[in-house]
Formats: sequence, structure tokens, C-alpha cells
Amino acid sequence: MSAPLDLPKWADTVLVPAISVVAAFLVAGLVVLGIGENPLSATRFLIQGSLGTGEGLGFTLFYMTDFIFVGLAVAVAYHAGLFNIGGEGQATLAGLGIALVLNNLTFLPGFLLIPLGILGAAAFGAAWAAVPGYLQAKRGSHIVITTIMFNWLASVLIVYLLVNVLREPQSMNPETPAFPEAASIPFMHDVFAAFGIQIPASQLNLTLVLALAASYFVWLLIYRSRLGYAIRVVGSNPTAAVYAGISPARIIIIAMVISGALAGGLAVNELMGYQHRLLLEFTSGYGFVGIAVALMGRAHPVGIILASLLFGILYQGGAELAFEQPAITRDMVVVIGGIIILFAGALDGLFRRAVAHLFTRQKLARA
Repeated sequence: MSAPLDLPKWADTVLVPAISVVAAFLVAGLVVLGIGENPLSATRFLIQGSLGTGEGLGFTLFYMTDFIFVGLAVAVAYHAGLFNIGGEGQATLAGLGIALVLNNLTFLPGFLLIPLGILGAAAFGAAWAAVPGYLQAKRGSHIVITTIMFNWLASVLIVYLLVNVLREPQSMNPETPAFPEAASIPFMHDVFAAFGIQIPASQLNLTLVLALAASYFVWLLIYRSRLGYAIRVVGSNPTAAVYAGISPARIIIIAMVISGALAGGLAVNELMGYQHRLLLEFTSGYGFVGIAVALMGRAHPVGIILASLLFGILYQGGAELAFEQPAITRDMVVVIGGIIILFAGALDGLFRRAVAHLFTRQKLARA
């Protein structure tokens, strides 16, 4: 058995992922070079398109908001020893919760509709995640299998409801009627304009503030609460948790409920902040990106925020890159993202061992 790696906390959470990302971009540069394009120009367009303009930055932060929510959802379950890959389905059902609340309570004022819509998203996402949690805790059904199945069930259910039940009668599109205008979460450029500050218009809305607040909540929950301690104990050693008087079954269900509620934030950002109606495939695969975000961020809220920013840059900058350099298609941008996931996940131990070796040599040199 190999000796445990002795790394400072900051090195494990910041330095190792940073090295993984740099290595991934170097390999991605070789891929770009292999198709006859200049990697430096591609990097410049990627950064310029995502961070170089106010509009690009707004879109980057919009995508980042989605990734924060699903990354946090994966992280909470991960601390409990669960691999929740059902963020897509949980966000989809959260969208259904938003639509049912907002389109049936149109008589309420906006200051009530917005929090009720958010609560509806959290409740439906939590309920959809609770079932796999219960099956894992009480029946031993593996959480990976059940959450995959529930992703498909959510997809089929939402298609049926939008086509046959919730669709606006005069419309041929599978989408609900528009939500009440008062239930729209304000765009960030409108908020700044109210204070006399003009910023470029984009999809970015106040849900970003909610995502940052959720990150702080998860940090308090996992690292500063008794429930968080119980979650981490169950995730580390369920047998020891039993001896400590902690019920693993109860903690598994609670962790999945919290995880599903957090995944519902994706629906809040997309539907209440931007689309203003429920429509098909609004999740756009972001629930699966959340897995990479959580792994790269070491399941820590700060790391998740930074990893979400990175993937936001890839999504927005990749669109600009594909426009400026047509040879680098959106599929190539997906390949770059895949390389980053490979290096941050599968090859993570390689870089951690290398960094640990450097720290060990440094200690020996000082001794």
C-alpha cells in the first residue's frame, strides 16, 4: 500500500487543480495545432470572447450561475458518499415546479411570486432526488443507476406534460404560457440601470447572487453544522457513523433532498431569470457539467465557484472562438472541456503525487 500523500490544504484545493487545468490547456493547444490553427490565437479569442467585453462577461457569469448550482448539488451528495448524477432530471422537475406555481398563482404580486417560484423549484427538485435517496438508503439500489433512470423519466415526463397538458392551446411549440411579468427575476443590467450605471445587456440576472448565497449556505452546512459533520462522517465511514449514533439511511435521504433542491437553482436561473416559460431541454446538459465542476472544485464551495467560472469561460468563449476561427467548431470546444475533465479527474492523482513529492523534498531540504 502506498503512503498517504502529505499536502497542505491550500495546495490540494488550489495548486493541484490549477496545474491540472494548465496541463489540460497545453494538451488542448496541441489538438488545436494538429488541425492547423494557432493555439495562441485560439486562446486569445477564447479569453476575449468570455472576459474581454461587458456582454461576454455577462454571458460567462450567466453560465457560471448554472454550474454553481449543479456543482453544489453534486458536492453535497458527494460528501455523503453518494454520486448524484441526476442533476439534469432534478432541474427539469424543478422547472415543472416553477411553471405550476407561477402559472397558477398569477393573482399574487411579484414580491410573493418570485420567492414562491424559487421554493417550488427547490421542492420539486428535492422530491425528485428524494426517491433515489430513499431507494439507496432503504433498498440498497445504487444511487448512480437510479439517478440515471430518473434523468430519463424526467425527460419523458416533461415532454408528455408540455405536449398534452401544459402547452398553450394556441401554440404549436411544446412550452407553457409565459410566466407573469412580475415573476421575472431582474436582469443585472436593469438593476444597475436603476442606480444610473449602464452595463451591456446580457442574460445575467440576480440569480447569480442567489447562487453565491447558496455557496455560502453549503459551506456553513458542510463545515460548520452538526448535520454537515454527520454527512461527512457517513461519507467517510458509514460503519463508524453507526457506532457514533448517526443513521446512515437518514443522512443519505437528507443529503439527496438538499442536493435536489440545489439542482433546482439551475431552473430558477434559466426559467425565471431568462426564458420566462417552461420549455423542453432548458437544462442543456448543464447537470452533467456539474459533475466535472464538483470534482474539479474538490466538492468545496470556493473551488466550485472557480471551476464554474472556468466552464463559463469555455462555454461563452467557445462560442466566440467558433465564430472567429470556423475550423475550431463547437465540437472542438467540447473536446477541450473533455480534456480538462480528464486531467482534473482521471489524472488528478498523478499531479497530486508530483506536487506532494516537491513538498516532501522541500521539507527535507529545510531539515
